[in-house]
Amino acid sequence: MLLPPSETKADGGEGAPLDLGALSFPELNPVRAKLSDALVELAGDVPASLSALGISARQADEVARNAQLRTSPTMPALRRYTGVLYDALDVRSFTRAGLAKAQQRLAVTSALFGVVSATDPIPAYRLSGGNTVPALGTVRGLWKPVLEPVLREVEGLVIDLRSGTYAAFAKLRPDAVTVRVVTEDAPGNRTTVSHFNKAYKGKLAAVLATSRSEPSTVEQLLRVVSKAGLTVERTGEHALELLTG
Repeated sequence: MLLPPSETKADGGEGAPLDLGALSFPELNPVRAKLSDALVELAGDVPASLSALGISARQADEVARNAQLRTSPTMPALRRYTGVLYDALDVRSFTRAGLAKAQQRLAVTSALFGVVSATDPIPAYRLSGGNTVPALGTVRGLWKPVLEPVLREVEGLVIDLRSGTYAAFAKLRPDAVTVRVVTEDAPGNRTTVSHFNKAYKGKLAAVLATSRSEPSTVEQLLRVVSKAGLTVERTGEHALELLTG
């Protein structure tokens, strides 16, 4: 499962400082290194950083995070990212067996790292998918040429839970499963949900990450999700709708 990242991130960590060699998908390390170096350098100019990152002066601590990108402690990606989706995912509630499965099944897209596995040790940072780094250009433009071929080589059933911003980083294989969170009114009309979108994707990710089953087809995936009490319907060969409520 490919998750979106979050703007908010947990502070601190107990891991050693960033080591790109310790991250999954080493093919992405050249771009990771360029972006990391550029963010650290940009952090030396706070007004320029605030402008490039699209944040206000009240968020200057985010610039300080970037300044310490190479020296601050790390923690596993699934614990670093916070917010609505990750609250609903609730990794801390997983059993030891469930956590082991989640570590194998979950990955997170990232403006700074491209994509990271659940256990990859990363520092706190601030960079969004829609940002432009002055020395390098748009984040999307940097990642698309290198990230797309890497993600297309991922084996097995791929479930795409990325937001639109991060889906634009790379197209996945044609058989990747997409999920749309929707609500249904009394006449049966469905509309895309914005407010609860992240929460329901987090719930879905929790179910599939910890399931004892290892679904390899869309039909098997639907059975696992339905058994867990979520309402999911197939709307295309590789497209699902997750109903709220």
